[in-house]
Amino acid sequence: MENPNYAATLASIQEAAERLQDVVHETPVITCSHLDGVAERSLFFKCENFQKVGAFKYRGASNAVMQLSVEQAAAGVVTHSSGNHAQALSLAAKKRGIPAWIVMPSNAPQVKRNAVAQYGGQIVLCEPTLVAREESAARIVTEMGACFIHPYDDAQIIAGQGTVALELLKQVDELDAIIAPVGGGGLLSGIAIAAKALRPSIQIIAAEPSGADDAWQSKQAGELVLQTAPDTIADGLLTSLGEHTWPVVRDLVDDVVLVNDDQICDAMRALWERAKIVVEPSGAVACAAACSEQIKADNSLQRVAVVVSGGNVNLDQLPWQI
Repeated sequence: MENPNYAATLASIQEAAERLQDVVHETPVITCSHLDGVAERSLFFKCENFQKVGAFKYRGASNAVMQLSVEQAAAGVVTHSSGNHAQALSLAAKKRGIPAWIVMPSNAPQVKRNAVAQYGGQIVLCEPTLVAREESAARIVTEMGACFIHPYDDAQIIAGQGTVALELLKQVDELDAIIAPVGGGGLLSGIAIAAKALRPSIQIIAAEPSGADDAWQSKQAGELVLQTAPDTIADGLLTSLGEHTWPVVRDLVDDVVLVNDDQICDAMRALWERAKIVVEPSGAVACAAACSEQIKADNSLQRVAVVVSGGNVNLDQLPWQI
């Protein structure tokens, strides 16, 4: 039975799917016999790197922006992000014809700034600290009346991301598990709510960089442990779980698998070379987990979906060239 206290429900995720039907891509699922051999089981890659803006984030951002009232929308939206949410919210706002202010740290790569600008976002630079980001966003909310859209800890964001699971369960039969990366937990919690409601026996496994292991620590402690000093090439997974995402991860996620940067790099390269898909380091984390000894030791998991969360890689800084 669903927990009515979660920020999203199966019903809100299904409503999001209807809302987004002609807005987002239904992304393909691909297979790769080489990676099946490495993982010693059948893997099904849900390619959110083929989503608009190159990441699953467009689902949640579009769902949130589409549900703003006319009055709210007129004032525009604001967020703080240097990654895929920044691009997703910029494009979602552009599609609705409203302004979007994107607070980005001053050390954000130029390639990311360029992408946000190309999607129509108005960039506001700040010092590279969480406090500075939050203060800058709050100032825009006060001065402009803009609606703040959190990158992950938001009911509409979670519901939008959960549509990944609805598609996946229609595309692939008899899955034993879904492995998804975890940073702030918007994608993971949306998938967990939808998948567990539709198929209670399915295993939901979080894949997390060992250099940013707050979800693993939180599960071990049974309480939310905040991220302190993350250090990983998976730059999209540096944030802590949130007030809305942690309860779902606590209750519905069966396990957290940690992978180090070498494993992430190996998985990323294998996806490029053997599966022929471009993924960013964060997008390869679930594949790294699927190929890990921890997953290999569980013979009950023979048909496993792997969420490839994004493909916005900096081509000038490929990890195997650094």
